[in-house]
Amino acid sequence: MGKRVIVIGGGPAGMMAAGTAAKSGHSVRLIEQNKNLGKKLMITGKGRCNVTNACEDVEDLIRAVTKNRRFLYSAFYTFPNTSVIEFFNNLGVPTKVERGNRVFPVSDKSADIVNAMRRYLAMNNVEIIHDRVDGVLSESGGERLRVTGVRCKERGVLTADHVIIATGGMSYQKTGSSGDGYYFAEELGHTITDILPSLVPVRVSQTWIDSVVGLSLKNVKIVVRDSAVRSVYEDFGEMMFAHFGLTGPVILSASAHMRNIRTDNYTIELDLKPALTESELDKRILRDFNEGLNRDFRNSLGKLLPVRLIEPIIDLSGIDPAKKVNSVTKQERAALAALLKKIVFNVTGFCPIEQAIVTSGGVSVKEIDPSTMKSKLADGLSFAGEIIDVDAYTGGFNLQIAFSSGFLAGLSC
Repeated sequence: MGKRVIVIGGGPAGMMAAGTAAKSGHSVRLIEQNKNLGKKLMITGKGRCNVTNACEDVEDLIRAVTKNRRFLYSAFYTFPNTSVIEFFNNLGVPTKVERGNRVFPVSDKSADIVNAMRRYLAMNNVEIIHDRVDGVLSESGGERLRVTGVRCKERGVLTADHVIIATGGMSYQKTGSSGDGYYFAEELGHTITDILPSLVPVRVSQTWIDSVVGLSLKNVKIVVRDSAVRSVYEDFGEMMFAHFGLTGPVILSASAHMRNIRTDNYTIELDLKPALTESELDKRILRDFNEGLNRDFRNSLGKLLPVRLIEPIIDLSGIDPAKKVNSVTKQERAALAALLKKIVFNVTGFCPIEQAIVTSGGVSVKEIDPSTMKSKLADGLSFAGEIIDVDAYTGGFNLQIAFSSGFLAGLSC
């Protein structure tokens, strides 16, 4: 006979855990404090929902995890990216693969993913309760605690044989990610590691970026260095200037590698022309100059740079903007090429955790069985999703963690 299972949290991990547990023969209640399930899922991928990444094999998924990757071996091999794609196809949501192997629904609508998850719950007779959980109940069972249910704000005590906590992290708090799950876990004896934003925009000290707020750059390269000038991350792709600093895909991924943001001094080096060496770029600049030898320097960079970036680059170069290009020296030209290959930003910190895509930190993986997602400290307790101290690059990998860990938790309870 199946168990009475309660899942706390109606996000991707919670819905997957609830549906899978019910499909395995258990009687399942899913408790979500929002009026609708999947509120955060609705806004992921700019409303398009990047459900996973179509990388070639599970090892590629594991390499994309930036913290505690070994913990996810069982989860990823049990329910890999191919299973996620098949799961949604079977629920009537065909998918497509875009740049960077990002997988989206063909419709480009995250609502289709959320509705598919709802169908999965309905097909397996999961009872959905919209209420706030105030605590997880337990009793002493000898050497270990045994979880017995939850206490809800409106419904009061609901008993259960097994509880899965899938309450998410602290990012996007307007969607209900309040950090309650950390409190529940601590009350049951679990350790919560430092909670920090990850996949988050960064603040920088350079004030000149105020003049280019909103400008997006494509096909650029960044290198992140620590205070010892060691490269801790490199990436190629898109970024954007914002009023607070830098954002965009390469910056968000870079933030996951600035693990000591509170104590280290990180810099980001921006290469505007990664396809060219400095020598090749110098020849390109000279060619542009030769097309109008009597032009002012300020009017000679239109083919090389976005219009809004020209004035800041001129200021950074130190070259007189009114100088005729036929008077620009070889040394000045070389310095300009070097600048375009390496614009340095000093990182002063992360933006608030509310702006982060995911939360770094959470329930210590040392206290969770990676083959089942069950607690090592309390019987009748499992965890799934972002509440666990794991996170990964942007590109669908964090949702893959949610689906894989949720599936394994539901399968194993």
